[in-house]
Amino acid sequence: MFEGAYTAVVTPFNAKGGVDFGKFKALIERQIQGGIDGIVPVGTTGESPTLNCDEHKQVIKTAVEACRGRIKVIAGAGANSTSEAIELTRFALDSGADGTLQVAPYYNKPNQEGLYRHFSTIADIGLPVVLYNIPGRTGVEIALDTVFKLAKHPRIAAVKEAAGNVSRVSQITMACNLCVLSGDDPLTLPMMIVGAKGVISVASNVVPQAVADMVHAALGGDWAKASQLHRMYFRLFSDIFLDTNPIPVKSALAMMGQIEEVYRLPLCPPGESIKTKLAECLKSYNLI
Repeated sequence: MFEGAYTAVVTPFNAKGGVDFGKFKALIERQIQGGIDGIVPVGTTGESPTLNCDEHKQVIKTAVEACRGRIKVIAGAGANSTSEAIELTRFALDSGADGTLQVAPYYNKPNQEGLYRHFSTIADIGLPVVLYNIPGRTGVEIALDTVFKLAKHPRIAAVKEAAGNVSRVSQITMACNLCVLSGDDPLTLPMMIVGAKGVISVASNVVPQAVADMVHAALGGDWAKASQLHRMYFRLFSDIFLDTNPIPVKSALAMMGQIEEVYRLPLCPPGESIKTKLAECLKSYNLI
């Protein structure tokens, strides 16, 4: 149910550091006009760790209201406390979100049985779940056997693979009927070649139509077009990760006049060398 191109949308802040909901709505509208299939608010790219609970909920609610059913909303509602994830997921369900992105609990590093119980408990709420495997940030990998077990739950619909491991995509798609979404822009096409059904993209904040066209071409079997777009935008797909995500993408959007370049500590603006490289990249695509 979640195949296609999804944008892990940034959370714009105003000059005073508050959430800029006006610019947030404008970003969503740009995604819709670019042909994106859905957005994922308050994930990693949405700086969820520095939003308080009320802000987190308001971002989800605003995203659903702004989309108005035109595209899907997969609400970031993960936490390393199962009770907190349950609270956010219930709010997302009541708000009308189409699904929830659930990251593997970070820092406390549960074992695989703990991961299984955590995700199963959240899925029991009834909102379709997209598992989020990103061990580089969480310190724990959702093991393949755990993914296979979770895939049997009727409300676990997909897995976002952001471990940089294309072979995991093959192993998942060969073992169970679970939709795999790339979590790494440079690997979207390679992952789709071996069975992934789309991407939750950072780069599509900047170039929504290019990412949507590439994913839709691949889903339609037009591998020549998909490959052409992959090669054309590979520099951007890579340079958007010159620094810790979402620092470069917010910097890029600020250069494009889409948002203010405001972060919440501990995130801060990139160094001048990275800004220079990023600006050169954007200029090469006539984005600034």
